[in-house]
Amino acid sequence: MKLFEFAPTRSIRVRWTLQELGIEFEAVTINLRAGEHRSPAFLKINPAGKLPVLVDGDMVLTESIAIVLYLAEKYPEKKLIPTDLRQRAQLFRWLLFTATELEQPLWRIARHTSLYPEDKRLPQEVALARNDFAAMAKVLEEHMQGRDFIVGDTVTVGDFVLAYTLDWAKAVNLLDDLPCLEAYVKRMYARPRAPLRIAEALASVKR
Repeated sequence: MKLFEFAPTRSIRVRWTLQELGIEFEAVTINLRAGEHRSPAFLKINPAGKLPVLVDGDMVLTESIAIVLYLAEKYPEKKLIPTDLRQRAQLFRWLLFTATELEQPLWRIARHTSLYPEDKRLPQEVALARNDFAAMAKVLEEHMQGRDFIVGDTVTVGDFVLAYTLDWAKAVNLLDDLPCLEAYVKRMYARPRAPLRIAEALASVKR
């Protein structure tokens, strides 16, 4: 099994899952800063030119959430995905909530503060995105009252996806006044097999 990754990206979600599963994998760094994701060799693996990518035998899988679900399904004995239908539905619900309601505003902020050329950045988009995130984060804050995990009483891949996303939010100061979410992120990254946090991963590629 091979993981194409770049340390600070959503590759963290997949690395986290692999580490929690305790399975061996080969890590291949694709340096986004050097443009390696646009090389002909990598584009043959993922024509979208994005990370992460998991290669398992003759199967190539992209999209971090699809990958972590695949891994959880492949190793059911590790119990990173519920077997109960209703619990699985709740897991899918919160994965989609994370991707659509939390991650998308974070992407808008990133695009209009650093990713787009300066002449295309719109400060008003950043303000709107911050408001959008804040409204949905309050929904999640309520859900997490008295909970250790996003679904059920044990960790699932939903927690790895969510903790990474909230760590991203913390990096842009969007978790203020959300004590349950702050504590949740801290607790998740204290797990023995947790990966680097985004700030640490970013620092690791600056060297």
